[in-house]
Amino acid sequence: MDKISFSSLLKSQKDFFLSGKTRNIDFRIRTLNELKNTIKAHENDILEAIYKDLRKAAMDAYATEVSGVYNEINFAIKNIHTWTKPEKVKTPPFLFPSKSYLYKEPYGSVLIIAPWNYPFQLLMLPLAGAIAAGNTAILKPSEISVHTAMVTKKIINGAFSPEYIHVVPGGVNETQALLELPLDYIFFTGSTAVGKAVMTAAAKNLVPVTLELGGKSPAIVHDDADLTLAARKIAWGKFINAGQTCIAPDYVLAHANIKDIFLSELKKAILEFYGKDAAVHPRYCRIITERHFQRLSRFLENANIFFGGKTNAADLYIEPTIIHPAQWDEPIMQDEIFGPILPVLTYSELECAIEKIRKRPKPLSLYLFSDMKTVQDKVIESVSFGGGALNNTIFHIVSNFMPFGGVGSSGMGAYHGKASFDTFSHTKSILKSSSKLDPLSVAYPHKKFFMKILKKIIT
Repeated sequence: MDKISFSSLLKSQKDFFLSGKTRNIDFRIRTLNELKNTIKAHENDILEAIYKDLRKAAMDAYATEVSGVYNEINFAIKNIHTWTKPEKVKTPPFLFPSKSYLYKEPYGSVLIIAPWNYPFQLLMLPLAGAIAAGNTAILKPSEISVHTAMVTKKIINGAFSPEYIHVVPGGVNETQALLELPLDYIFFTGSTAVGKAVMTAAAKNLVPVTLELGGKSPAIVHDDADLTLAARKIAWGKFINAGQTCIAPDYVLAHANIKDIFLSELKKAILEFYGKDAAVHPRYCRIITERHFQRLSRFLENANIFFGGKTNAADLYIEPTIIHPAQWDEPIMQDEIFGPILPVLTYSELECAIEKIRKRPKPLSLYLFSDMKTVQDKVIESVSFGGGALNNTIFHIVSNFMPFGGVGSSGMGAYHGKASFDTFSHTKSILKSSSKLDPLSVAYPHKKFFMKILKKIIT
């Protein structure tokens, strides 16, 4: 499609939105059910496409790409009547006898741009929120995960009319052309660098945005931690999807007192999960493209490899790898790794570890392994990050009851559960006053005692 076609697509979506059909609650519920049924009908095609893109086994693809979408849709269907009701809020006494309400209205026509690492989930989850809120949607999947993009286009465009929900395939040119449109909202998931470009483009038309980005998410292993648990949780969170996860532990800060035992447990966990040769393990993924493979491989040059390090360019395979000792000034510590390479650094004082993290851009996630409440409180209160977990990794994102999003360079805005509905809704404040009584009549014409009464009420 060219720019003219994109403009025509957006116009048709705006016209459909203005018809009022998407505002109807029953219509939204029917659409969410139709989306769920469409995914179910093509589930095998989706899982096969994800395998072709990332070599992700069907069980893992279902768990990380499909099941969460079903859960999000079901949660929205269950709660949409409550979410859409006007919310009565308090009214200041000096506005008596008025009443105050908050109304949620859809933005209109939204653009959802998804990345390649979880190519189905990260397109469908925000779509569920956009539908629940009453919007129309243009979906832009990543061209890098080409097989999933084609399947998504086939099933979504086959189930919905283009003036309501439509998938636009293509690369950078198509994305840039879409960003030039006078959209009503943009939801982007991807790198911080591209997020800046999206925000710049959106600013030209004053389009509000949600940016789900990334960053170097630390995992702190304190000296009181259960080291077997910490090693298993970190290994799972890091090496699932071959480390190509925005909230994966990017590096570990292990207390010097337990560092050696932790490294031993970490090695054991990797061997338990993927065997002696992860290259032949059916549940170990591959790097998405040769360009990403080459970028990651350069991190291994002259690195202190404690475990792993094997690569195979022809198979886009990088073994689960631990780098130790790692240094703060090494290239691998400058940007988000986004691959199966885990640097392990050490600290002796918690304050020093916190200071190191705080000197860097705010991470999307943080994980702390410690049962000491004083340590937990210290880290949570001292470090700014999007969200995270204590004695766990990754799983904080699966709850419908907690918003997920970044802060600073790791993103802005949040979604999941009700937060998805709120993200794609504008909150309209309404003051309802009676036409039978005019409280200001006591102030006309400039009656002095009115000021005395007003001051008493306010102060």
